[in-house]
Amino acid sequence: MKKRKKRIFFRTNYRESWNYLNESKKFIYAIIVVFFLSFIFGFFVPTPDAVAEKIFEIINELIEETEGMSQTGLISFIFLNNLQSSFFGMIFGFFFGKGSVTTGTVALINGSNSELAQNMEKAMTDSNLFKITRENNVEKAKEDLKKNKVVAIINIPNNFGSLSPNAPTQIKVIYDPGNAQANSIVLGFLDKFLTNTNFNVQKVKPIFSIEEEKTTTKEINYFDFVLVGLIGMALMNSSVQSVAIGMAKYREEKILKRIVTTPLKTYKFIIGEVISRLVLNLVQISLILIIGVYLFNAHIYGNIFLVYLFGLLGAILFQLLGFSIASFSKTIAAAEGMAVAVTIPMMFLAGVFFPIDQLPKWLYSVVQYMPLAPFLRMIRAVALEGTSPFDNPINIIIVMSWIVFLLLLSSWKFRLSEE
Repeated sequence: MKKRKKRIFFRTNYRESWNYLNESKKFIYAIIVVFFLSFIFGFFVPTPDAVAEKIFEIINELIEETEGMSQTGLISFIFLNNLQSSFFGMIFGFFFGKGSVTTGTVALINGSNSELAQNMEKAMTDSNLFKITRENNVEKAKEDLKKNKVVAIINIPNNFGSLSPNAPTQIKVIYDPGNAQANSIVLGFLDKFLTNTNFNVQKVKPIFSIEEEKTTTKEINYFDFVLVGLIGMALMNSSVQSVAIGMAKYREEKILKRIVTTPLKTYKFIIGEVISRLVLNLVQISLILIIGVYLFNAHIYGNIFLVYLFGLLGAILFQLLGFSIASFSKTIAAAEGMAVAVTIPMMFLAGVFFPIDQLPKWLYSVVQYMPLAPFLRMIRAVALEGTSPFDNPINIIIVMSWIVFLLLLSSWKFRLSEE
């Protein structure tokens, strides 16, 4: 029985894959034609000197990077490069692949047993636009919304859709204005459903409509969401890569070993490295905020002092992550590879450009504990909502836990001299 099911599974998927290729044959033919035309063009048309120089420059850089590598090192180099390309494809597949994207999870409080309410619930479930979780308590649902466990709350009141004269005619949608993409899909779906219902019930005057309640009265758009994400991404990339690669370079060039022989105390050297980078982080935060606010009309509602304060807290977190990577990296190439392997997943998965609750559930359960994810939730609460990070302390607890863990790891493994 199991073998038969297995054969059916492979046969069905093979048929679907072949049908998909058949449907896409025009695009495949077009790609083949473009390939051969490019080949012919490149064969008969001389390459411009500037382009040829750039190609040889890239080839020489590649030769320098791989020169002296062992067979294992060369295989690892090729594998990491291919892994990075594959990772980009996987991330875009999660967000844009057919059937892989939902708006997120919507909390549904359905207090009505009317046919209209049940049809609405069924339509939401069948739409596959969002996942439905059923709740009975509005306050609990609001807490989930505050913690980004749901993207919106749909509250259908008692007797909604019934024929009694005093029956309510509005459902309430509670949402966070910062999640513009999810809000537009939820509100658009409900508006279309109720509009069709209104036409069926009464052709002239609409009866049912949506009452919106925002978690904040502040005007927040998607660019505001991304702007704060860019602050987190800039702090992470500059701190992790500069510390990891910089320390690996110092070690490879024996600079760290020479420092040990000088009167300079080790802790003073490390403090100096950290402070110099914190100054650079202050400049990064300032430039991003100035360009975002004054050139693109972004909204920052929180205390700017707190934005800088918690921004520097994040910078310290990522510098410690850089020191941890440097502790395990003996060469510059190893530090670069490890830094990229750590930062790229967080850059795309931790909520810089997209709310992480749109990820598959299994992936979300892991991503929410990455260093960048709680930091972004914390600093967005401060910058966009003007609230204290202690209102939802789980984020600052995760950030501080990472700081303590990475500090202990760096203190244990990082040495100025290997001898």
